[in-house]
Amino acid sequence: MSAMIEPWEALSQAAVADPPLRRLFELEPGRVRTLTFEACGLHLDLSKQPWSEASFARALDLIAAADLPAARRALFAGEPVNASEGRAALHMALRASDAGPWTVLGQDVSGEVRAARDRMLAFAAEVRRTGGIDTVLHIGIGGSDLGPRLVWEALAPVAPQIDLRFAANVDPSEITAALAGLDPARTLVVVVSKTFTTQETLFNARAARAWLETSPAAGARLVAVTAAPAAAAAFGVDPEHIFPFADWVGGRFSLWSAVGLSCAIGLGPEAFAGLLEGAAAMDAHFREAPAGGNLPVVLALAHVFNRDILGRPARAVVPYARRLRLLPAFLQQLEMESNGKRVGRDGRPVARPTAGVVFGEPGTNGQHAFFQALHQGVDVIPLDILAVRRPVEGDPAAHRALLANAVAQAEALMAGRSDAEALEAAGGDLVLAAQKAFPGDRPSGFLLMDRLAPQTLGALLALFEHKVFVEGVLWGINSFDQWGVELGKVLAARILPELEGGPAGVHDPSTAALIARLRGA
Repeated sequence: MSAMIEPWEALSQAAVADPPLRRLFELEPGRVRTLTFEACGLHLDLSKQPWSEASFARALDLIAAADLPAARRALFAGEPVNASEGRAALHMALRASDAGPWTVLGQDVSGEVRAARDRMLAFAAEVRRTGGIDTVLHIGIGGSDLGPRLVWEALAPVAPQIDLRFAANVDPSEITAALAGLDPARTLVVVVSKTFTTQETLFNARAARAWLETSPAAGARLVAVTAAPAAAAAFGVDPEHIFPFADWVGGRFSLWSAVGLSCAIGLGPEAFAGLLEGAAAMDAHFREAPAGGNLPVVLALAHVFNRDILGRPARAVVPYARRLRLLPAFLQQLEMESNGKRVGRDGRPVARPTAGVVFGEPGTNGQHAFFQALHQGVDVIPLDILAVRRPVEGDPAAHRALLANAVAQAEALMAGRSDAEALEAAGGDLVLAAQKAFPGDRPSGFLLMDRLAPQTLGALLALFEHKVFVEGVLWGINSFDQWGVELGKVLAARILPELEGGPAGVHDPSTAALIARLRGA
């Protein structure tokens, strides 16, 4: 391959020559060793991805061409990598075990980060020690909801000392269901909102506050987590119960801050500290490991290879672990909100497709739903499989059956079923054989955790955070803003007064007709 060829073009040319996956395993006897990676309690097998070892080497050239090391240094140095908002994205400082210094725009924030963490964990320990609280109701949306909700489902005891419930959607059914059966005298309400202006969160917070006020000393059971403490105080939260976090903490990267307070209460401070420890270990790995053995880098390259080189616009994520059933939804937000951009950091249209569609369900449920399309559909949809080697609870035999399904699906997607095999399975019926044939050559990645513990979960989530950052660098986009969510919010704020009986605004005919119908006109 000529050194004069641009790296993306060189990768495209290399990929054209790549044989089918089954053939690659015959041609490359060291393939599994070359394309299997380990770090922080995670085992990542990318050998069933559709690249040859030569294409993998060309993919690594993209890292140098994009100068990922410089971008990574800027990220960890607290420089304004979120250029459109003039902010750093230093969520790594929130989980760091060392004393720093960690700087944001040149200012050392190590002390305030440590103080905020210590205060949050001390409060969590006090709630657990003193008793009197049976349930924490966590109110937030987006990044203020998905991360804590995922962590709780992944790590919650079967019979927790303090249970967690969540309310995110402004649909009143959600807060009604969240409050059902609870005692306001024994419930702690934690309202999480970066600005304390988010419409959905405030509707739910007002409902929860009114419900709390049906019991004495309601103010003692109302807590706020926010980057706007004055707004929380104006809402009626006691300043002693306001846990601030900085504006350089992005919503979908905020789990590691006081946004995780509910989890620290429900799981205990030690478990939450373990979560931070695992994420910090992945941060260190991302900073120090060479590109060819760096988990966030190689996972990003596998996804970019499918998205941009092979033109595959969707990816399925299937955790073979019920406790990780929210991971696909978490990754939808993390990836599609971070990298669903059509304009680069320079304000110009991007040169190639960015974040694709992410969807998924836990295995084995998904096998009885969308896996038909994965195996025999017209479109090739890459798949990420996640599994946990040791069961958290329950029958070990059932867990082995779960793992057998996970491994089998990856093999079936890759190997397929030949026409001859299908004809034999169909008893010689040509029509039936055509329907029983599987094309194979369908890619998957396999990410195996030895056990689902706070440390490995923290490492897993940090892995995907850094993977998203690497992709953003390769695509030349800002992964830390989300202007695409703004316009709908602005229009909803205009339409709401109309639905409440105010004067009609100026809209397109379809929107005007819908508003009129909803008003009963």
